[in-house]
Amino acid sequence: MEMLAVAMMAVFTAGYLVLAGADIGVGMLLPVLGRGQRERRVVIASFAPFFLAHEVWLVALAGITAGAFPGLEHRLLEGLFPLFAVLLVAWVVRDMGLWLRGRVESAAWRGGCDVAVVAGSWGLALAWGSLLGTIVVAGGGPESGLNVGSVLGLPLALLFAVHGAGFARLRSAGAVLERARRVPGRFEVSAVALVVVALVAGWRLPWSQVASSGTGLAATAVMTAVLLPLLLAAQALVWRTFWGRVDSPSYL
Repeated sequence: MEMLAVAMMAVFTAGYLVLAGADIGVGMLLPVLGRGQRERRVVIASFAPFFLAHEVWLVALAGITAGAFPGLEHRLLEGLFPLFAVLLVAWVVRDMGLWLRGRVESAAWRGGCDVAVVAGSWGLALAWGSLLGTIVVAGGGPESGLNVGSVLGLPLALLFAVHGAGFARLRSAGAVLERARRVPGRFEVSAVALVVVALVAGWRLPWSQVASSGTGLAATAVMTAVLLPLLLAAQALVWRTFWGRVDSPSYL
């Protein structure tokens, strides 16, 4: 059951980084891709229908960690609390900017929300990059904490930006598409790179030392495996419903 639980952790981590990583990357590039209020709204509309569905992967990942590997949760939170604090604050700030942007008909209001989206997206990318880099260097042993690997947050954040540009090339049109094409890289390549980084980090974690005892591990692993096809089906439905190039402000 431990191997099944680890496999589910890998699937949900990869799913979050590839899918939500695209949203984060587009948010990071918002001032580059959109040169005015209308264009920035179009850029946001390119990922707005998907970002809540993508965040479900992170919520599920947190549930798997708490149910199957509570020791890992304790070690990482104890040693890397500053990174998790940045991650949480950035998540709230980014989503707040997305939800509130269209609530007030004011250029200043929307400009402030755009700042929140960009700052929150960069905060998420840097926090995830530093977290993964720290684990790659030191693993998840008792001595886990910020280390030289934490500086990998910047290059890995740039990987998120490249990933977002690749997603924007698939979803945008017109001037936004032309600007997205100026950023090097392809969506498929950046997706593979994010998965590889996640797998390397996962390889460094001491799963046997942090696994749950009793029925917690088995129950979490089996329930997650059963629910995974439903999540994939729901994700596919969302993408099929909203997929296509965005050339006008819509959604949020």
